[in-house]
Amino acid sequence: MLGPNTNLEISVAKRSQETLELLMLRRSLTVKDMIHPGPSEEQLKQILEIGSRVPDHKKQVPWRFLTFEKNTRGKFGKILRLTFAKNNPRTNEKILDFEENRFLRAPLIIAVISTADKDNPKVPEWEQILTAGAVCQNILIASNAMGYASQWLTEWYAYDNVVLKKLNLNPNERIAGFIYIGTASKQPKERGRPDLANLVKKWE
Repeated sequence: MLGPNTNLEISVAKRSQETLELLMLRRSLTVKDMIHPGPSEEQLKQILEIGSRVPDHKKQVPWRFLTFEKNTRGKFGKILRLTFAKNNPRTNEKILDFEENRFLRAPLIIAVISTADKDNPKVPEWEQILTAGAVCQNILIASNAMGYASQWLTEWYAYDNVVLKKLNLNPNERIAGFIYIGTASKQPKERGRPDLANLVKKWE
């Protein structure tokens, strides 16, 4: 499952102030504040390549991608509308319209699918799941580094069996996240961050 080596010069550690500033200041943007354009095909390929450069115990590659672009966003939206209506028979048209338009909120959505196998004798399932989470984070960072806004969401349809079946997920597969990517229509405001004093202890 591993692809060919790239021609890039691999570096374990290379100081980059620009990268440090990106990580210190990056902030997800609410998808409702995203507009076109989204990444080009070449940029998308690079985003997915960067997303795949994560710690992966025993090189199991416990993830895969589904991308939603152009007309496929609306096609998936119809599935969301029908499924939500069936699950919520008393809902109104306004809410159904919102459900149908969920994937039209951004020009690109990447579904990161965890393919973790609990029966894998080499790597605990939990470690495989964490790897899929790292993929999501790398995609966010890569998108931001290219100048795009991004947001990692799951929402109800990540856990709905009918939707998962429509996405052709296998029984052991789960949605790690839907990553929405587009251009920012406004700058996000900073939010409160954890106080490290409450999180860090030196073991003695």
